[in-house]
Amino acid sequence: MASWAWSPEQEALREQARAVLERSPAPTLAEIAELGWTAISVPEEHGGLGLGFVEEAILHEEIGRGLARTVFSSTAVILPALPPEEQARVAAGEAAWVLALGPLVPHVAEATDVAIIGGDGIYELVGATIEALETVDETRPVGVVAGGEAGRLLSSSELLPLIRTRSLAALACEACGVASAALDLAVAYTKERRQFGRVIGTYQAVAHPLATAYVELELARSLSLRAAWCVATATDDAGLRAAAAKAYAAETAVTVCERAIQAHGGIGFTWEHDLHRYYKRALWIRAFEASSAQLRSEIADRLI
Repeated sequence: MASWAWSPEQEALREQARAVLERSPAPTLAEIAELGWTAISVPEEHGGLGLGFVEEAILHEEIGRGLARTVFSSTAVILPALPPEEQARVAAGEAAWVLALGPLVPHVAEATDVAIIGGDGIYELVGATIEALETVDETRPVGVVAGGEAGRLLSSSELLPLIRTRSLAALACEACGVASAALDLAVAYTKERRQFGRVIGTYQAVAHPLATAYVELELARSLSLRAAWCVATATDDAGLRAAAAKAYAAETAVTVCERAIQAHGGIGFTWEHDLHRYYKRALWIRAFEASSAQLRSEIADRLI
């Protein structure tokens, strides 16, 4: 990964993920387990493939590009906090763990097990009822917990910084996928739409904002892949890299979507257009875990 070029195996994984999500943007737990996705970062001795976060990052980006509705991202993020027997269940597609964020549970329809943060560790949530909530983004189902209590201890709270770092890096990669898909839609449209006897992509007022969006996207992808590599190799600055990547990539995804909508003209502003689904996902990513302003403040505190 030091050369920043995908290996043949990584490229094959990317192509597989894109093809699968184009056919079905809402794969089931059994389907992603059959593809081997749930086993990617699980050690071989626990029934996994023993790969790493770089391979996960490939999937996170393709999930964003395909607007996939899958529990994979939430389960992959919490994986280091799970005991070996639960990691084996995840690898086999028998469990989909998610970490509750206060009373909110992500991917409520697909999660089989829920973890909560206690004072001194991460615990299994038992005896709770979870009610699904309506949100503006139907591809991101969320539920709210009622009742329940902490069950068995899964891991120490010392792993929380690692989980957050993995989450930020995953969100950065997903944001890049969202931005990439939105930009592709805009470029394709401006090559076909004609106005005043020419395709609109030949006008500088249309082309230049999209060219700028491409440059910003490539920078976001570079930051995100660097963060993924740092997570995979456990560098000391992995948390810093992940925070920087998420802050920039999330803002970039929102900006690219807005420019793509503008490039589509009137049709781009209708809620029925696919671009608004990407825009909603970008807004969700920007708000989730930590805002860009908060992350930049954290980065400044560490560097100054």
